[in-house]
Amino acid sequence: MTLTKRISGLAALTVLSFPATAAAQEGVAVWSREELTRRDAALSRNVGADHSSRETLADYGDHRFRFLYRDADGRPEQHNKIIDVVIVHSGRGTLLVGGRMVNPTGNADTGEYLGTAIEGGQRHELGPGSVAHIPAGLPHSFLVPAGEHLTYVLVKFPAE
Repeated sequence: MTLTKRISGLAALTVLSFPATAAAQEGVAVWSREELTRRDAALSRNVGADHSSRETLADYGDHRFRFLYRDADGRPEQHNKIIDVVIVHSGRGTLLVGGRMVNPTGNADTGEYLGTAIEGGQRHELGPGSVAHIPAGLPHSFLVPAGEHLTYVLVKFPAE
């Protein structure tokens, strides 16, 4: 399946406003706004030292759905073999993407790196309903204003 078809399927998830639960048909999963709101509340009560909480919604081997809650800035990251698609559920924040990662540490074999900051880059404001595509190889970080939060579905695909 091409990346374009995968992203088109994801876009359909952003407009779901009717009650639904995870479907039983093989390969089909639907998370309603109400279900994500319940999960959002649960994640907000389980925030770790890194100011985030997360769960895997589904793992299909070649791609997976994660649900993340952040109440402060996240560490800059870069993954050279993975594409991220972000669908914001609640809260607000800023996606900082591009530029140069400062003090990257990680693994050249997996292409996964964390840094201490990003120099340069572009800022994109995020809020409920925002959708962002982050190509493989670009440093990125989520910035969350003091006293706010950002909750989003994160879909990870291998870069083709």
